[in-house]
Amino acid sequence: MISIDEIKKRVSDLSNDLVRIRRHLHQHPELSFHEHETAAFISRELDKRSIDHERGIAGTGIVLHIKGKNPKSKTIALRADLDALPISEMNNVAYKSVNQGVMHACGHDVHSTCLLASCFILHDLRDMFNGTIKAIFQPGEEVLPGGASLMIEAGVLENPVPETILGQHVYPNLKAGKVGFRPGKYMASADEIYITFKGKGGHAAEPYNLIDPVLITAQAITSLQQVVSRKAPIGVPTVLSFGKIAADGATNVVPNEVRVEGTFRTLEEKWRFEAHQWIERIAQETAKSLGGEAEVNIKVGYPFLHNDEEFTSEMKSGAIEFLGADNVADLDVRMGGEDFAYYSQKMPGCFYRLGVSSSDEPSAGLHTPYFDVDERALTTGTGLMTYLTLRQLFQNG
Repeated sequence: MISIDEIKKRVSDLSNDLVRIRRHLHQHPELSFHEHETAAFISRELDKRSIDHERGIAGTGIVLHIKGKNPKSKTIALRADLDALPISEMNNVAYKSVNQGVMHACGHDVHSTCLLASCFILHDLRDMFNGTIKAIFQPGEEVLPGGASLMIEAGVLENPVPETILGQHVYPNLKAGKVGFRPGKYMASADEIYITFKGKGGHAAEPYNLIDPVLITAQAITSLQQVVSRKAPIGVPTVLSFGKIAADGATNVVPNEVRVEGTFRTLEEKWRFEAHQWIERIAQETAKSLGGEAEVNIKVGYPFLHNDEEFTSEMKSGAIEFLGADNVADLDVRMGGEDFAYYSQKMPGCFYRLGVSSSDEPSAGLHTPYFDVDERALTTGTGLMTYLTLRQLFQNG
């Protein structure tokens, strides 16, 4: 096994490249499934180091295999995501997004940079280990159906089949240099809820002649919270939130319909689909009781993310070896969704968090126009992913 000091030295030697690559990706973000220039840039960086790779997987995805001395002995998969968000960046930095209305506000530029640099190091060390490393750069994590599902459909988990998969994600609640782990259920399933409440609109001064869809909507949204407060099994985290209500009326005009959009999230699959039935039933019966109708459309999104208990415990032990116990934290359950869940449903997976704050206080949150990272996290993310990968190969290869 190559020493921790040697890995850290190799990462340190790449420090200028890490910043350069991350800043280029940050400055040129692209929306989900449109990551053409991002993929081209990553491909050029791999070509510079003569690392063979395949492009165009599920549109803009990239897959590469780093083969050791005995490639068939074991396969480890590593994953990063490429896409950015439809957010206008407000940071006043030299590497600010040049694509108006698009921003790497979720750290995918960091994820791709760390995986890319890990590939550089692992490729250089390929004569020192047995097995194969499969690196996956996937598109479209931020929108349904999720690039992970499309990459899997395209066969990225075949030929060879990985035994485990690792992924990391930036975390502004942890200081740069620290990481966090949670075995078992970690992140929620994420489904999109679309409801149209229909009534009979007209003059707001004549409510007795109307079937008011605004009133129906207000009552239905309140009633739907019973799904969480009265129907959810004890001990199963559950969230039902509505973030968009569109009623195209006016101060004196009641519209014919109101459109509502929201999200449902939980960490138990059987309950998840039972809840869908309750959402549809409550919406429709509330509307009917007031003389209206409700059309309910639920788009099934990502499953919940499960970190394999044994594998994640092993990876946490490796992180303690590499970074020290003081720099490895235990995480709480998160109700955010993540399409890495598709991979973790197929094989033992570990999805851990990479601290990116400049202090012990949380930095600007994910998905906000002021999100940025302390770039010292790049060396932590690259070094740890490299070490955890080699640790698996040397222990089991």
